[in-house]
Amino acid sequence: MSGSLSVVGLGPGPAYWLTPEADAVLKGATDLVGYAPYVDRLPQRPGQARHASDNRVELDRAHAALDLAQAGRHVAVVSGGDPGVFAMAAAVFEAVEARPVHERDLPIQVVPGISAMLAAAARLGAPLGHDFCALSLSDNLKPWTAIERRLRAAADGDFVMAFYNPVSKARPDRLREALALLGTLKASDTVVAFARAIGRPTESLSVTTLAAAVDQPADMSTLVIVGSSETRIVARPAGTPWVLTPRSYRAGA
Repeated sequence: MSGSLSVVGLGPGPAYWLTPEADAVLKGATDLVGYAPYVDRLPQRPGQARHASDNRVELDRAHAALDLAQAGRHVAVVSGGDPGVFAMAAAVFEAVEARPVHERDLPIQVVPGISAMLAAAARLGAPLGHDFCALSLSDNLKPWTAIERRLRAAADGDFVMAFYNPVSKARPDRLREALALLGTLKASDTVVAFARAIGRPTESLSVTTLAAAVDQPADMSTLVIVGSSETRIVARPAGTPWVLTPRSYRAGA
C-alpha cells in the first residue's frame, strides 16, 4: 500500500480562509498530524486518526508523520497560516533530508495557505505595497545576534518588516529589544501596526509609531508590521486608520 504526505496550510483561523485544495486534502487524509491547537481547529471525521503534539517538537512530529506515510497512511501535517512560512514544511523536508535516500520516493506535497502576514496586511489596507521582508523574532533555533544583524540590514535597506513570533512566555522581551534597536536606526514616527488573532473572534488591530510601539502588548498570536520611510497612515472618520506603503519610492530616499 502506497502512502503519501501533505503539508497543509490552514490559514490564520477562520474556515473561509481555508483554500478548497487544502479542504479536499484534509478530507482525504487518514491521519492528521500537528500542533494541538491547529489539529483542534478541524472537525472530527469518522475513521480519521489525530496525532496532536506540543509546539517545540516540530522535527519529531515530521518524522512521526513520515513513518505513518511510509506505512501506507495518507497523512496531512497541518500548519497555521502558510506551511512554508516559519512552519512545518521546512521541518518535514529537514526530516526527509536526514532519512535514507530511498524514502524520498514517497509522494510529498505542500499545500499553501494564507499567511498571517497577508491576512494582517489585508485588514490594515496596503502596508506591503512595496518591498518588504518577514522575520521571526524567535531565537530558539538561531542566535539573537543573527536577528539583530538582519534587523539592521532590513532597516538599512528601508524595507517594510513583518515580525512573526514576537513574544512568548520564554521570550518576553525580544520584541521590545527589536523595537528599541530599530529606534536607533529609523525615524521615531515610523508607522508600526499590531494585528492580533486576525480572522478570529478576539481579533484586534492597532496602529502607532515606532516611538510608542515599545509599550504595546503582543503575544504569539500577534503579527507586527514596521513600516518603511514611505509608509503612511490614511486617516478615516471612524475605526482603525488604513496603512499604505505606496508602490513608488522617492528618488534619493
